[in-house]
Amino acid sequence: MKLNNFAFLAPCIWGTTYFVTTEFLPPDRPLLAAVVRALPAGLILISGQKLPSISWLLRLFVLGSLNIGLFFVLLFVAAYRLPGGLVALVGSFQPLIVILLSFFLLTRSVTRKQLIAAVVGGIGVVLLISLPDKPLDTLGVIAALLATTSMASGLVLTKKWGRPSDMKLITFTGWQLFCGGIIILPIQIIFESFPHSISMINLAGYFYLAIPGSLLAYFAWFAGVEANSPVAMSLLGFISPIVALLLGFVFLSQGLSAAQVVGAVLIFSAILGAQEKIRFMHRSKSPLHNSL
Repeated sequence: MKLNNFAFLAPCIWGTTYFVTTEFLPPDRPLLAAVVRALPAGLILISGQKLPSISWLLRLFVLGSLNIGLFFVLLFVAAYRLPGGLVALVGSFQPLIVILLSFFLLTRSVTRKQLIAAVVGGIGVVLLISLPDKPLDTLGVIAALLATTSMASGLVLTKKWGRPSDMKLITFTGWQLFCGGIIILPIQIIFESFPHSISMINLAGYFYLAIPGSLLAYFAWFAGVEANSPVAMSLLGFISPIVALLLGFVFLSQGLSAAQVVGAVLIFSAILGAQEKIRFMHRSKSPLHNSL
């Protein structure tokens, strides 16, 4: 696989998060998982690097909050109060939010194909998941909506601000992970206790979340953001629920219905049908070549 194809890995890896969390991590420790997912990877990537200017440090804290810190906290609140399928359904509105923010913050026009792709992908997610019959938790729904808005805002602002000219992409990724982890850490210390014991399986799960799940995935994601429009990148997010569903099918014996297969087809159609061709195939335009 070429380096410039790595952006597809981000939503694929994020789709494994639920499986790793339920099968490898201690129960009822969502904030600890969020801290471990962000802070160690950030520290690794910024180790030995010079401190950014004050203006850029403030921007990095804003981006780290929206893309990682605030997003992780809200997402885990939603995940613990709502069925996972409903959280994925709310998340499917992200392309529509990105389209709206891109119009106002980036002054970019929205094409009909992009709008249709966002709607078709959302319908695909609806078919892919099972909606609950019981009343929904209001706080959980609000948290899910805010998490989706946080990630969408971070995506658009990352495109708007770019990164410092003297900072490599790998370091830019590290600073966002570090800032996001610093924001989560005091919340975790105040509201959540540490587990009494941690097994080797737990450590393996935490390692996966920190290195492939954050360091690699966010590096690939931010590389994609530099090379493509926010709308094109947000449509890739539809891949995550498909990966989660396939893992459940393969490892947890969770069957696939005809509606879920149709939903998966619609999601792939939405991604491929967007007007702007995602430029991961163009090696000469990839920002990864001067980022390592």
